[in-house]
Amino acid sequence: QVHLVESGGGLVQPGGSLKLSCVASGTIFHINSMGWYRQAPGKQRELVANIIGERGTNYADPVKGRFTISRDNAANMVYLQMDSLKPVDTAVYYCNADIRAYSHEFYKNYWGQGTQVTVSS
Repeated sequence: QVHLVESGGGLVQPGGSLKLSCVASGTIFHINSMGWYRQAPGKQRELVANIIGERGTNYADPVKGRFTISRDNAANMVYLQMDSLKPVDTAVYYCNADIRAYSHEFYKNYWGQGTQVTVSS
């Protein structure tokens, strides 16, 4: 069984920073992509940023230049450094990963439980 657990959410003022962390645990043979999605009230879940393989990164246009995604493969962790936060960034942030639990299995997609980020004065 594989689990993704996020941490680091909270309340921050506009212009402030937060760093989200996500750790994958359980039976893990290999992790391909790891990333972050977010879902604001009344809106669909959307990609924020992800890392595919070792170095390929993708960012949603609204966060480019403000958010930075990084990954620690040895620790099975992914991070999201969020700077210059705006009220529109308020959402539940979810960790997502494509993980192969055993060498003979295909990759499966997993989600964390989410962590709330609120940007407000």
